[in-house]
Amino acid sequence: MTYHATVKNGALVLEEPLALPEGSRVEVEVRPSAIADTTDGKEQIPTLSEQLSGLIGKAPGLPEDLAENHDHYLYGRNKK
Repeated sequence: MTYHATVKNGALVLEEPLALPEGSRVEVEVRPSAIADTTDGKEQIPTLSEQLSGLIGKAPGLPEDLAENHDHYLYGRNKK
């Protein structure tokens, strides 16, 4: 189950009630939501490039023209 919450005064406030019996023990994994608040109060979804920015440039030894000629390297087609 995934529940969404907001931090208010150091406590997690759930957006919907839990479907668990009172007194149930749970495990909570804290990670930022994919939707981040902006200073104007509107929600903004990060672009795919922003989400994957930590991976950009991490694979060493790839050809510099891989993006343009990936069909050549994958399937042996002529380079563009």
